[in-house]
Amino acid sequence: MTTDATGTQVTEQAVDSLRATADPRLRELLTALVRHLHDFARETRLTQGEWERAIAFLTATGQACTDTRQEFILLSDVLGLSMLVETLHGHHTPGATESTVLGPFHLTESPVRELGDDIDLVGGGEPCVVSGRVRSADGTPLPGAAVDVWQADDQGYYDVQQPGVQPAGNGRGLFTADAEGRFWFRTCVPAPYPIPTDGPVGGLLRATGRHPYRPAHIHFIASAAGHTPVTTHIFVAGGDYLDSDAVFAVKESLVQDFAETDDPSLAREFGVPNPFRHARFDLVLEPAP
Repeated sequence: MTTDATGTQVTEQAVDSLRATADPRLRELLTALVRHLHDFARETRLTQGEWERAIAFLTATGQACTDTRQEFILLSDVLGLSMLVETLHGHHTPGATESTVLGPFHLTESPVRELGDDIDLVGGGEPCVVSGRVRSADGTPLPGAAVDVWQADDQGYYDVQQPGVQPAGNGRGLFTADAEGRFWFRTCVPAPYPIPTDGPVGGLLRATGRHPYRPAHIHFIASAAGHTPVTTHIFVAGGDYLDSDAVFAVKESLVQDFAETDDPSLAREFGVPNPFRHARFDLVLEPAP
């Protein structure tokens, strides 16, 4: 009786077990997953002890997930998988806003706010106004577009990371663009921050000698009737970690100048002290296919 030292027979049996999968896409995905996992084990000559450590790591990753923390998304982010999926399926219409990762902190519903509202409910950070227009790729304004916004505070923390310190909804807002597709809101300039490192993903970063920091940014999801939604960020130009984002999410077109603005009349119009920082950023959507 011959021995299948490479485990090829096991691989083919596992793939064959998927033949009855009714959903053809699910069958395709699982077949590829089995083949790649088995090839990985063969290529690296994965040991029983290493397999057990991997199972323990994935178990701990699941156990770290809560209603306000998604450790598996964090794992996907630091391995570059989240950004790869975004890149493979991102928008390709010339001029459309580039997409980037959702991140692990879009876990609570953003409170509905009026245009011009301040999403910095704590204060103390450097005052900032973010304004722009939601428009179609052909330049047509998109009145009534939804603009969902969330960000860390000036110390680098999201509201869900500091319950009892930050009020729920701090740094978040759901805005509706006006009749000309315009949106604007007040906030503080966000700070760079480390992704959570007190769980399995943090241990992985330490084991691989990687830093956990993300450059300062504000998240957006923009959507409008007849158009494909876009999930994106704007990054603060000139900040740290733009060239070494822990989740590989920086795109050049998304790096924006948060310009220091000394204009008393404009400050009064926006309701902020003068001088202030002002970021202008249009959200350009692709027509739905």
